[in-house]
Amino acid sequence: MNLGMPEILVILVVALLLFGPKKLPELGRSLGQSIREFKRGAQEIREELEKSVDVREEKGPEGARLAREKPVSEASSKAPEVSEPQEERKA
Repeated sequence: MNLGMPEILVILVVALLLFGPKKLPELGRSLGQSIREFKRGAQEIREELEKSVDVREEKGPEGARLAREKPVSEASSKAPEVSEPQEERKA
């Protein structure tokens, strides 16, 4: 999308007419903050993905396989203790 100077001026005039001179700076600030937050979030996701790829490459094929598997917690890896069946008492 390539906007020239005439198109930008038309957009600004329409925005000025719709929102008025008092609201326009406020809208510009909020739009700028939204764009900054979006870029920051996208950068964090990109860094996390690159970090994940780097870790898998360092570990080799074995590490990549282990990274895909779901880790097992200690509590679920222990077998439940089973008591020996008690002999029934005869009355």
